[in-house]
Amino acid sequence: MGRRLRDGRGLLVVRGDVGSVSVPLEIATSYRARTKGLLGRDGIEGALLLSPANSVHTFRMRMPIDVAYLDRRLVVIAVRTMRPGRLGLPRIRARHVVEAEAGAMAGWGLRPGVPVEFVAGADAAA
Repeated sequence: MGRRLRDGRGLLVVRGDVGSVSVPLEIATSYRARTKGLLGRDGIEGALLLSPANSVHTFRMRMPIDVAYLDRRLVVIAVRTMRPGRLGLPRIRARHVVEAEAGAMAGWGLRPGVPVEFVAGADAAA
């Protein structure tokens, strides 16, 4: 992630136990996009990146979600599954949060200590 991210689309690249996995990614960096997040949705194809962020809530959500907290080096600090109507505690070292449908992150090999990469916009198609 060499340049500053903007709202849009890209890829989340996970280099975990199952090898390298690329997942479609929605990128939410503006205040408006971050506050909307997954609210009111019935699902998501891939994942949603909230940046900057160090906590999330699931009030008004329709589905349980997996939440991964990332540090500034894009290494996973923690992964939690949250049911609707919950408030996640802030993670002091977290700089980014990735959200996905509950159970998805285990399939990608996303767990504490795993590094990830974001590929934004046109670079994601390459």
